[in-house]
Amino acid sequence: MEPFERASFFSPQAGRLIEAPRHAHARFGIGDVVRHRHFDFRGVVFDIDPVFANTEEWYEAIPQDIRPEREQPYYHLLAENGENSYVAYVSQQNLVSDPEGGPVEHPALSQLFDGFAGGRYRLRRGVTH
Repeated sequence: MEPFERASFFSPQAGRLIEAPRHAHARFGIGDVVRHRHFDFRGVVFDIDPVFANTEEWYEAIPQDIRPEREQPYYHLLAENGENSYVAYVSQQNLVSDPEGGPVEHPALSQLFDGFAGGRYRLRRGVTH
């Protein structure tokens, strides 16, 4: 298989087909606890897109001087910032492993995950990302 081979998938979030490399290398996995490199929030990975798969409006709303490249994994997070819980969509280049290693406070966690051990969450049986 050639390294530049591409595939397509439908992104409900973007409402269109997205082209991506057939093989992408995600640094983090489902259930990992991560922290944003520049902004003060952390979260649990619950889905991964191999490349940017959100709307053009979302992408263009990011200031150009900090806008990440499209051709990298993007992570869906159940996020918290100490005041609020929300869903975040973050590029791989802007995430690091969370040094706290503790659980995340988010009301949707129990819908997707059923345990926390060793700094990561275990996906509920029967849940697909």
